[in-house]
Amino acid sequence: MNRLTTSQGQYELARFPEDPRDTLRAWDAADEYLLGHLQGAGDGEPVDLSGTVVVLGDRWGALATALAAHRPVQISDSHLGQQATRRNLARNGVDAGAVRLLSTRDVPPDRIDALLVRVPKSLALLEDQLHRLAPALHAGSVVVGTGRVTEIHTSTLQLFERLVGPTRTSLAVKKSRLIFATPDPERVRPANPWPHRYTLPGGLGAASGMAVTNHAGVFCAEHLDIGTRFLLEHLPRRTGAERVVDLGCGNGVVGTAAALANPASHVVFLDESHQAVASAEATFRANAPASATGEFHVADGMAEVPDGSVELVLNNPPFHSHQATTDTTARRMFAGARSALRPGGELWVVGNRHLGYHVRLRRLFGNCEVVASNPKFVVLRAVKG
Repeated sequence: MNRLTTSQGQYELARFPEDPRDTLRAWDAADEYLLGHLQGAGDGEPVDLSGTVVVLGDRWGALATALAAHRPVQISDSHLGQQATRRNLARNGVDAGAVRLLSTRDVPPDRIDALLVRVPKSLALLEDQLHRLAPALHAGSVVVGTGRVTEIHTSTLQLFERLVGPTRTSLAVKKSRLIFATPDPERVRPANPWPHRYTLPGGLGAASGMAVTNHAGVFCAEHLDIGTRFLLEHLPRRTGAERVVDLGCGNGVVGTAAALANPASHVVFLDESHQAVASAEATFRANAPASATGEFHVADGMAEVPDGSVELVLNNPPFHSHQATTDTTARRMFAGARSALRPGGELWVVGNRHLGYHVRLRRLFGNCEVVASNPKFVVLRAVKG
């Protein structure tokens, strides 16, 4: 946990879930730059935040917590980010009702007087959200974005220009920039291109020919990623009634393939992304056999899955958290899977060879088998004793 000091006050902030080994902060210089600008840092005037304030993409709740006095609406795709916001409000003595938490799938406010955007890693997610939010802007709305200089590209500015109005940027401060867009009520916007849909090729076992839905921001929106492809080519062959978890489900291709391969299965799709879970449900509904059943949850990994309730977990864990490379998520996923599995239950993992997941799985499960490998990826199987 660290302390953010701004002209609005001082705030104790942490990411979620909290890990004492994690040295990453719950905010960065881009958040500080935006908060300073809102208070009139330098020779500027404070920004009027008396109307409806919407904070988009607030990663760990730093912006919402610092601006809680203005009763903002926070819109986030991240369940973990929303949980962090709740915890950070509480640890700073702020009433939870001061911030209205919405997901990227919820209906946004019909009027927005100030739109504050923490530029996301995914340009597609920004595109989708600006399409959804721009109609609520008016000529007097203030629109300010913020991000690291490495996150703000010409394409980012073109997106604000096309969907909001005339756009300019600030000077860089601590390797961060601000984006200023002036809403143009007369702007004619193109149709929102999201979600994207595509059909899988043959040669993928049960997944061959599957119709896939990808909402904006979900990994590999245009085509199947090569890691998932490798896992699909080596899915376990199982029969009979069983509970299967597609952990970190993304667009749901893996869990849906498991349902197609074993129509007697019940598949639980879990992801911390609202966009991903919506994609997984759409993919499953379009392809799964009538006898297969599924459930879909935005969640913190396996945290809400009862211990000893699952026969099979399928996992392609992420190894990035925003711009940071970390195995924290994978470690928590593996531990959660072990708790949720019944004795004899199996965890199947695909990952880059260099990540060395076999070492951690062997330590956690006492065993780990290499099911398949190629020069880049490995599929691993661990069995709960």
